[in-house]
Amino acid sequence: MKAYWFDNLPGDQREPHDSGRSVDADYLAKLGIKAFNYPDIEDVNSLASSRNYKNRDEITISPKTMGDVYEEKVKNFFHEHLHEDEEIRYILDGGGFFDVRSEGDDWVRIKLEKNDLMIMPAGIYHRFTTDEQNYTKAMRLFKEDPKWTPLNRGEETEKNQYRQEYLKSRGGEVVAGQ
Repeated sequence: MKAYWFDNLPGDQREPHDSGRSVDADYLAKLGIKAFNYPDIEDVNSLASSRNYKNRDEITISPKTMGDVYEEKVKNFFHEHLHEDEEIRYILDGGGFFDVRSEGDDWVRIKLEKNDLMIMPAGIYHRFTTDEQNYTKAMRLFKEDPKWTPLNRGEETEKNQYRQEYLKSRGGEVVAGQ
């Protein structure tokens, strides 16, 4: 795993967009991000058990597996959104980028590769894209049944209970009246 500030320059979302300014694990932890490298699936199983994750699935994101809808799906994953559940992603093969919003609302880009596992808290704004290889095979872990409702950033998501709880956990400002 490698984390750095997104460069915000024009270009394909799948390019590295590396500003040359790295982000350390302590800063990611302040955002609620936890990252591990687990070459052994038993480590993933232990983590899942300790966090009460009962379900999992695997997804392969590539032109070969998704066909004509690949480009549309990758662009869709890249829309800024949040989830009401914690997200755990374990990269089985290939790689990709998760971008997460910083405390100052800038993008931090996190490059995940094979054996990297990342946990993102509920309520954090983020987006995903494959890298220039156009191939990501990932395991998704869930506490219960999968909920795949991305809530795109907007006025309503700012008031969302999970967004508000996330901001409180970081010591950030919450929306008035919440």
